[in-house]
Amino acid sequence: MRKLLLGAALALTTTSAFAADYPAKDVQGIIQWGAGGSTDTVMRSVTPHAEKVLGRDIVMTNKTGGVGAIAMKYVNAQKADGYTLLMGAENPQMYKTLGLADIDYNDMIPVNVLARGVPIFVARNDAPYNNMEELVAYAKANPGAVKTGSTGPGGLTSIVLAMLNAQAKVEFTGVPYDGDGPALTALQGGAIDVMPAVLGAAIEHVKAGRMKAIGLVDVAANPLLPGVAPITEAFPGYKEFLPWGPFFGVFVKKGTPDDAVAKLQAAYAEAAKAPEFLKLMDDRGFTVMGISGTEAEKFLTNYRATSSCIVHNAGFGKRDPAEFGINCSK
Repeated sequence: MRKLLLGAALALTTTSAFAADYPAKDVQGIIQWGAGGSTDTVMRSVTPHAEKVLGRDIVMTNKTGGVGAIAMKYVNAQKADGYTLLMGAENPQMYKTLGLADIDYNDMIPVNVLARGVPIFVARNDAPYNNMEELVAYAKANPGAVKTGSTGPGGLTSIVLAMLNAQAKVEFTGVPYDGDGPALTALQGGAIDVMPAVLGAAIEHVKAGRMKAIGLVDVAANPLLPGVAPITEAFPGYKEFLPWGPFFGVFVKKGTPDDAVAKLQAAYAEAAKAPEFLKLMDDRGFTVMGISGTEAEKFLTNYRATSSCIVHNAGFGKRDPAEFGINCSK
């Protein structure tokens, strides 16, 4: 018994010392999506400011695939020590319904939900449609002819297209990509015709004349896209789903020591206030959130319910959200 008590005391002392020393080495940051996309942009703009607070480097790596599930599973396979961060977007909140994983952000600790964005539709400059009504009319007249970039079931593209299909019953041909960055590059090269994307990832391309914005997935106009009508003008039924949009956050595995979590939360809370980060978010049409703890958990739970029901009602969910306590009949 004495040996057991001594062992427990030693383990407690070791854990406490570990937490007090955190971070004693550099930290890994695993980005769910590819280079150049919206998640990558947000994380690489805010993290240098968090590094200054922590006093350590956060070495970021893009680990793509499985609609972000590969990155999430990787992080959850590591030790719960605060040295491996998941830098992700909204997709994991649909994983259980989609059957992609048995975990989502509600099974992790939110370090910081940094920002959220507004989806838009962009098209090739020479596409024969300039707004959503013209796109839908063209797609109905030419079934399957319009090629859209896809980041997989549960990705932003699939959710936005599911919303559109619920209103307009339109058929597109999806072409898979490892994130919105590669898909937007493909759009510029003419490999695809249309791409639902987050405003922040596409706005610079639109401003530079490399593609055109044809729809804003929101209930009101946006000053960054003058002349682009909110989608509810053409399809009022969209109001049922909106406002809806992607979000970006940093997470750690459950079981991470409280002291390490607190230091990470403090670092990213400070980073989210950096003038350079705030300017980038404003320029790209992102809304800064900067939430953690109970506030972040409530946001994530509500987001999971809304998005899981959209996925389920669109017919590409593998499991009923009711299995996870989500009522889609409300």
